[in-house]
Amino acid sequence: MRFVFEKQKNRAALYDEKDNLAGESTFSPSDDKWIIDHTYVDENLRGNGYASKLVEMIVEEARKENIKIIPLCPYAKKEFGKKPEYSDVVYKWENR
Repeated sequence: MRFVFEKQKNRAALYDEKDNLAGESTFSPSDDKWIIDHTYVDENLRGNGYASKLVEMIVEEARKENIKIIPLCPYAKKEFGKKPEYSDVVYKWENR
């Protein structure tokens, strides 16, 4: 398994041993925020923490670029809810 952050495609991606896309977490960028709008992992690979790693990769890149995140997709929203260490990258509406 290989994880890659692909900024030009607005996603964190998971590739299998044959270099096929096996999962992704995508985001819609704007000037000051990214909206995580979709997270998916092939059903045969679920339960291994891969989706969590994909969201984590987006969080790490957002920190590097000083970008805030709106976790819109249900999986990302759940991850942000159980990981207080992501609070520094959460977009707060009152910042506008």
